[in-house]
Amino acid sequence: MRTEEFDYVLPKGLIAQHPERERASSRLLVLTRSGTRIEHGHFRDITAHLRENDLIVVNDTKVVAARLAGRKETGGSVDILLVEKIDGRRWSCLVRGLKKGILDARVHVGEALLRVTTGGPYWTCEFPEGLDAEAVMARYGRVPLPRYIRRGENGRAPDDAERYQTVYARCAGSIAAPTAGLHFDEDLLGRVEAMGVTVAKVTLHIGVGTFFLIKSEEVEGHEMHGEHYSVTPDCLEAVERTKERGGRVIAVGTSAVRTLETVWPAGHTPLAGRTRLFICPGYEFRVVDGLITNFHLPRSTPLVLVSAFAGKGAIEKAYREAIVQGYRFYSYGDAMFIS
Repeated sequence: MRTEEFDYVLPKGLIAQHPERERASSRLLVLTRSGTRIEHGHFRDITAHLRENDLIVVNDTKVVAARLAGRKETGGSVDILLVEKIDGRRWSCLVRGLKKGILDARVHVGEALLRVTTGGPYWTCEFPEGLDAEAVMARYGRVPLPRYIRRGENGRAPDDAERYQTVYARCAGSIAAPTAGLHFDEDLLGRVEAMGVTVAKVTLHIGVGTFFLIKSEEVEGHEMHGEHYSVTPDCLEAVERTKERGGRVIAVGTSAVRTLETVWPAGHTPLAGRTRLFICPGYEFRVVDGLITNFHLPRSTPLVLVSAFAGKGAIEKAYREAIVQGYRFYSYGDAMFIS
């Protein structure tokens, strides 16, 4: 399929710049996989669409303070996005603010002097010996909000560090939030479990593989970057029990989908590793029966995944309806439940 088929026009005013005041107050579009029915409501009422014996699988990754604002030795500003830890002192990263042709530079981040070098698709950021990278991130780093969130000079609000995390985030390692989970608060999770729905957790550390747009002319030509995942035996047992009881396995977010679909077909092994699974139309889903998700960017891998799950025509219909109804899009936007 041609990548241009996953393009659409979105009014800029529908790109959510702030989260809702209350997590569960976001809007919810409910879509059948056949696309025959669309309903509108609010996320706090998701319980009306769940059943006893269903299983909800969330991604408990935690976003790290991976964006560092630095200064070149000449005084110019540099933006560093740490992507993945290489070893105790080095991280792969993306860098903005260095002139084309520069292969090696020193960048001041607070009191720390970092060395950034390039030689491949990513830069390498090297922290000084004896200086803990996590300590630098904790002191000077910021949660790396997507660049389409623009709010003036620094583009940040005081509550981003808390609101750009799920309430169940535990395992640090992502550079972007699993945004479908942002709609759950503790009260709603309690109500879900009280009705006989089980909640299980997987971990997938979201990296550039999820948010890089598809550049190839044909969707099938896209190659995903690897992302770390882990699944516990307890989670797999919960999936098996759910299937035996006739319940549904409902993934919260495309990252949870990719994790489950990576592990399940492989005979439940390995339970941890790197996944490069790219799901596009034609993929046969083996474990996931339902999906809670946000509204995604054009030409993005999550948009292609939801199109594979619900059918491209159904997703196009749902997105047109969401635009007409004024839904809020992208990371801080509204949600969709596909079953």
